[in-house]
Amino acid sequence: MKFTEEQVISEISSIFSPSNQKNPQVLVGIGDDAAVVATDKHSVITTDMAIEDVHFKCEWSTANQIGSKITVANLADIYAMGADPQYLVVALTLTGKEEMQWIKDLAQGIADTAAASDSAVVGGDLSRGEKIMISITAVGSSRLHITRSGARPGDSIYLSALPGWSRAGFEILSRNLSDSPAHARALSQFRSPELSPTIMRSFKSAHALCDISDSLMIQAEQISKASGVNLTIDSSKIESAEGFADLAAVAHLIGCDVWDLISGGGEDHVLLATGVNLPGICIGEVRAGSGVEFPEIKKAPESWRHFN
Repeated sequence: MKFTEEQVISEISSIFSPSNQKNPQVLVGIGDDAAVVATDKHSVITTDMAIEDVHFKCEWSTANQIGSKITVANLADIYAMGADPQYLVVALTLTGKEEMQWIKDLAQGIADTAAASDSAVVGGDLSRGEKIMISITAVGSSRLHITRSGARPGDSIYLSALPGWSRAGFEILSRNLSDSPAHARALSQFRSPELSPTIMRSFKSAHALCDISDSLMIQAEQISKASGVNLTIDSSKIESAEGFADLAAVAHLIGCDVWDLISGGGEDHVLLATGVNLPGICIGEVRAGSGVEFPEIKKAPESWRHFN
């Protein structure tokens, strides 16, 4: 054991506490048995857990990247409800073999990513286990939440950005492919997905909304089922999107089908929405009926699932 519990808590608190002190909505922050915060009439709450060698590998990513990636997963779920994130609570399991600097870098990745969305880490827990585990609960506020069940025939279907880059990065790392400048964007998106609060907040007029954490196909099927409608995706609209040619080139280099990356890849944390005159990439339309039609997909993509 390279540190005591008290030392870890002290170091982590020193990273998270400044955002508590600057935020007038945090009435009691880190240091007490529980946090006390000001909330709006409706609170939106989500939790995401990440386990070493299941959701991340320490040899693939830095501690800062791991912290940022897990935070993005939580923030994206809040934005996907049409809400604004406010507070995070972090539960951390360590093995005891980590270096203190690694732990501090992990906390800094969480803190910086939260701060970019005007959110504060207000508490958490620390334990010991055989694998590193990070569980984050995020709390946001919403005056009018958006669910997956609001899609209507006549809506257009939108993506906030092109998915597939994170899956490409995963394929590069899992196949142990040699480093190449052409791989840089895919690796970056896998290790630490980009999240633009401005873009995420621009979908508040959507009729149906969700975060693509598993895959475009899985999330499209969820909207279709929840709304009782058909989602028809036009591959030609995706082909004309910014970044498609670059992603297709990377897919060719690493021996993947670009449509498998786009339809079956997860963890890009882009938004899938239906509505009228929304920002982003228009990829199809909502029709009466059921299911998802995606003519370019010849077979069901291999998407991420914990249990198959």
